[in-house]
Amino acid sequence: MFITFEGIDGSGKSTQARRLAEALRAEGRDVVLTREPGGSPGAEEIRRLLVEGDPERWSAETEILLFTAARRDHLEKTILPALHAGQIVISDRFADSTRVYQGAARGELRRLVDRLHDEMIGREPDLTFLIDMEPAEALERGLARNSGEDRFEDMGAGFQALLREGFLSLAAEYPARFRVIDGARSPEAVAAEVKRIAESALR
Repeated sequence: MFITFEGIDGSGKSTQARRLAEALRAEGRDVVLTREPGGSPGAEEIRRLLVEGDPERWSAETEILLFTAARRDHLEKTILPALHAGQIVISDRFADSTRVYQGAARGELRRLVDRLHDEMIGREPDLTFLIDMEPAEALERGLARNSGEDRFEDMGAGFQALLREGFLSLAAEYPARFRVIDGARSPEAVAAEVKRIAESALR
C-alpha cells in the first residue's frame, strides 16, 4: 500500500508520517518511510534547489518541472521497487503538493501539473492523510523549526491560507483516497486516529 501525508507547512504531517511508520513497524510490518521533494539520491539533490533560498528564486512553471523530475527519480528508485517487494510505502508529500503549491496557489497551472503527472508519474497513492489546521498556527510552528528549508514559509500567511483552501478542495475532489484529519490536537490524538484509519485500510 502507498500512503501519503499532505498539509500546509508546519501542520505536523512529517511527524505523523514518522509516527505511523514506527507504529506499523512495531507490529512487524515492512515499511519504507520517504519524503518529497527527495526520497532518492537524485531527488534529494533537487530538493535543495527547491526548499532553500529566496522565495522568488523560481517561477511556478520552473518549480513544476523540478518537482516532476525529482518525483520521477523518487518513483523509479524508491517507491516502485518497495511496492513491488510487498512493502508499505509512507511518503511525506507526493503529487498533491505540486497540484496545490504550484497548480493552485502560484498561478492557474493545475492543468499543466496534471498533464505532466499523467505522462511522467502515472501513479496515485492508495490512501492520503490531509493534516488540516489553521495557517497562522501552522506557520508559527513551521518557522519555529528554523530548519533552513523555509522558502515556502517565507511566502507568508496569505500564501499558506491559499494552500489550505487548495488542499481541502483536493480532498473534496478525491474523496475515495483522502482522509481529512484535524491537526489542531495533540500529536498523540492525531496519531491514534491516523493509525486506526491506516490499519482499517490495510485490512
